[in-house]
Amino acid sequence: MTAFRNWLLPLTPLYQLGLTLRERRLASGREPIRRLRLPVVSIGNLSTGGAGKTPLAIALIQALTRRGIAVDILSRGYGRQSRLPARVLADGAASDFGDEPLLIARSTGVPVYVAPQRYDAGLLAESETQPNSLQIHLLDDGFQHRQLHRDIDILLLNRDDWHDRLLPAGNLREPLQTAHRASVLAIPADDPEFAAELRAWGWQRPIWLIRRVMEVPSATTPIAAFCGIARPGQFFTGLEAAGLRLATRTAFPDHHRYTVRDIECLLAAARAAQATVLVTTEKDFVRLGPLVSSFPPSLRLTTAKLRLEIDQESTAIDWLLDVLKAR
Repeated sequence: MTAFRNWLLPLTPLYQLGLTLRERRLASGREPIRRLRLPVVSIGNLSTGGAGKTPLAIALIQALTRRGIAVDILSRGYGRQSRLPARVLADGAASDFGDEPLLIARSTGVPVYVAPQRYDAGLLAESETQPNSLQIHLLDDGFQHRQLHRDIDILLLNRDDWHDRLLPAGNLREPLQTAHRASVLAIPADDPEFAAELRAWGWQRPIWLIRRVMEVPSATTPIAAFCGIARPGQFFTGLEAAGLRLATRTAFPDHHRYTVRDIECLLAAARAAQATVLVTTEKDFVRLGPLVSSFPPSLRLTTAKLRLEIDQESTAIDWLLDVLKAR
């Protein structure tokens, strides 16, 4: 259920004005749209986080790699300290590369490049690529990053987005009508009525059905759950749906940088609730960095992994490759 911030409604027209002015800059060329040599497939959403962009990027990497196609990731690297383009080192720190790029690099082994301007990340990637190689850039969280030309726009959309409002009163970064910029919509597979509503709305392009699969650790005793993601409720609900008993649940802000004090509070709360296991997300585990060693064996730390599966994946990838060949 979407939570609105009604007291911020008077500021929404100002936000809308900013979007309109930017659209005019893009249309006039004052904010140029640059092209890379290799094709670009963007993965994005309309709301402020929590849509599953990173798991979908990983699913596409795996699907394309099985077809023998090389893939790299271009990302902003949210929260990193440097503004210089860089290739992500799998043994690096989230503060250097961002938690999501680091997670993708560790999970898949594909090259991941970060820069405030994804075009600069792409130039660095292409400087390390053979000129005639069969390769695709995947643009992470790219729907609003209009300064880079993309050949395909994959937009994650759900029913909460459909009933949401623009920032700052709601969570939408752009109005719903901008979904028509997308090449394909990726929606939850457990809401088939939503696909019919989108067709009735006028959507005529492909719709992918996406399934969220949470792989949780086994635990016979109550657990202490914590995370610093955009939609913590989804994480806690997923753990309970998998049969885990939550003794405590702690939600930090999205992309939270953990401190020693945070760990001390988490351990104290777990002990007070007689939990013997702490569970967090893979992104939080990446951001913990060396602090992972602060968790004692008696209160072991483990992760719940979120995967996304594309229904009729082979057909979806065939379509994607056919579009890229045509362009």
